[in-house]
Amino acid sequence: MSAQPPVPPRRAGGEFALIDWIRRRVGSHPRLEVGIGDDAAVLSWPEPDSALVAVDMLVEGVHFDFQHATPEQVGRKALAVNLSDIAAMAGRPVAAVVALALPRGRDEELGQRLHEGLVGLAEATEVVLAGGDTTSTDGPLVLSVTVIGTPLPGGPVLRSGARPGDRLLLTGCLGQSRHRHHLEFTPRLDEARALCDSGGLHALIDISDGLAADLYHVLTESRVGARLRARDIPLREPRSATEYAPDGRTALAHAISDGEDFELLAAVEPETAAQLIAAPPFETPLADIGEIVAGNSAELLMPDGRSVPLPPLGYEHQLD
Repeated sequence: MSAQPPVPPRRAGGEFALIDWIRRRVGSHPRLEVGIGDDAAVLSWPEPDSALVAVDMLVEGVHFDFQHATPEQVGRKALAVNLSDIAAMAGRPVAAVVALALPRGRDEELGQRLHEGLVGLAEATEVVLAGGDTTSTDGPLVLSVTVIGTPLPGGPVLRSGARPGDRLLLTGCLGQSRHRHHLEFTPRLDEARALCDSGGLHALIDISDGLAADLYHVLTESRVGARLRARDIPLREPRSATEYAPDGRTALAHAISDGEDFELLAAVEPETAAQLIAAPPFETPLADIGEIVAGNSAELLMPDGRSVPLPPLGYEHQLD
């Protein structure tokens, strides 16, 4: 591995000072032959030859605001959402690059605090921060992270492999994610590995836009339908009596359409699914919430026995 050149000191403030701080904070990594400070990073790339690439952008005022989130939480989330996408492909993250547009007049400390949250999660998941870009802007703060990874043995697992008869397995709980969970969630990398190792995993997706909306992504790509059981969908419980403000919607409605839960929804062949439910290979709760059926739509079996159509409810950015 090439030795990293010394970093000369720069004047306080400005883009270059922030880059210098990030470079010192990140340090070296076994996979990083050439890191921050050159025109491009050089990675020691593992086998196999194929790579997974995920990118996500957070915009102040759209995805977060600093009245309800610390800079460290925002930085952590910017990486976490990409790690969740890598998990949803049955992959292992290797490296990340970061692009930050910092509004003029915001101090250098804000950029440092954003990167502290990001680097902390990178270290915990053994992801190397390989480089990126910083700039100033007259608009809102924008933080974009790109993660590069490799498929696990048996991966990548796509949305298009679900088959009639598959069971639909869900990690964790759903709903009310805007109350801290969307800033604190753990990307389900270990769970994805265990599901992939089971040998019966046919399709996989992470719940970012809402259970119903993301289920339909699988149904559309796999050209199948689904039947869910409302009573078996795990609902996120409030941490205190005042955490969730009443808004007229049921807990089930929140679970189906809120989004930003970042749990995994997996289509698994029935025998393997039964074994996973009987003896889960990880501590995160795992629930069987329904099945894949022939067709092209979804229905929801209610606790009272009624079967109702389930449309693709969830969050979607409006571009007009």
